[in-house]
Amino acid sequence: MALFTLTNVHFENLIHYPAIEIEAGRTTFICGESGTGKSTLLKLLNGVVSPTGGRITYAGENIAALDPIALRREVLFVGQAVYLFDQSIRDNFRTYYTYRDLDAPSEAEMVRYLDICAVSLPLDSMCNVLSGGERQRVFIAINLSLTPNVFMMDEPTSALDGKNAAALVENVQAYCTQRGMTLLVVSHDKAIADRYADRIILLEGGAAYA
Repeated sequence: MALFTLTNVHFENLIHYPAIEIEAGRTTFICGESGTGKSTLLKLLNGVVSPTGGRITYAGENIAALDPIALRREVLFVGQAVYLFDQSIRDNFRTYYTYRDLDAPSEAEMVRYLDICAVSLPLDSMCNVLSGGERQRVFIAINLSLTPNVFMMDEPTSALDGKNAAALVENVQAYCTQRGMTLLVVSHDKAIADRYADRIILLEGGAAYA
């Protein structure tokens, strides 16, 4: 079943997505050369940016008619920029949950999400002294713990070595599959995409190929 559909979508007269369907509950990788609109596609799907033409639907509803804050919480986008406070890992979890007016997860749950994202650090580790790859994985873990309906990651393995990259994607995919979550991943890593994707959408020269 198609969760998202894009019909003749344009963005800023620079990018054209002719026709794309993304199925619910599956892992879809978005691949292609730089400048083909991979990251922009994810931002379009949760309303961070709006198309200049065409139509995007989510669960049969026109995205333009949906409440943008509710949409972004249900269709969660984790970009390449990492936003962590100069606090411990524990306090970063709690701060993000405070912004959502939610009770923070238990420390055991925090550790569980860190494990899923291949992070082996104590909860009292200060985020401002972590490596780029560690910060990226901690940020992904916090967002994943919010259990959206759709989890979208933009180049999640860009700062990781091969072992940690494979562990992250494999674990996140398994978690999303178990919970019936839809996973969308933008990646330049063809080997990772070939190994873990249920479907690959290749963006190339103003066209989309599945």
